[in-house]
Amino acid sequence: MIIYGKQLFLHIIKNYKKSVKTVYLAKECDKALFSQIVGVGAPIKRVDNQKAQALAHGGNHQGFLAEVEEFEFKSIDEIKKQNFIAVLYGLSDVGNIGAIVRTAHALGCGGVVVVAKNLAMEGVLRASSGAAYEANIALVEDGLSLLNELKQVGFKIYATASGGKNAHEVKFNQKVALVMGSEGEGLHKKVLAKSDEIVGIKMKNDWDSLNVSAAFAILCDRIINE
Repeated sequence: MIIYGKQLFLHIIKNYKKSVKTVYLAKECDKALFSQIVGVGAPIKRVDNQKAQALAHGGNHQGFLAEVEEFEFKSIDEIKKQNFIAVLYGLSDVGNIGAIVRTAHALGCGGVVVVAKNLAMEGVLRASSGAAYEANIALVEDGLSLLNELKQVGFKIYATASGGKNAHEVKFNQKVALVMGSEGEGLHKKVLAKSDEIVGIKMKNDWDSLNVSAAFAILCDRIINE
């Protein structure tokens, strides 16, 4: 897996150096930084910008890239131990997923489950500024079965929808699974039917929706600081 961008690169070589397999540098750096990179103990390869662009698939690499070990997802059993988790259902934008992971980790949400067949963790890591390495993230294909499993261990399922009950009027359960859908399509009716309660954010002005990561931040803060 290739990661790129100076901020993420520095975060990984400082905190997760054992995961680094190869470092790719497409620009010069000062002696102190180069010494830090050498200290990782991984091979260092100088590459031109064309090669760096290819490795980053056209992304803004800023001259710093690394090949790292594949991301290890948490098991659902590990996620079940938490008291507050987010379930991302139908989200495909890694920018939004990464932003949610970063917010979840920062505010104290215990885990994030992404319902999908696969997930481009390179993009999630970058969008989360590395927080994905600290957060509990699981990947599952069958979201409906997941919701059943969560209910069996005491979670209450709170689905989000624009017409849902104002979150500030909701008394949240001790174990919370907050289900977020995509901005365009929202949550499937089968997911809504599985939920214990449908919640939303009351708008002051006439507007249909918020960006999903912004909505999650508001709801996450509400649940944690209830």
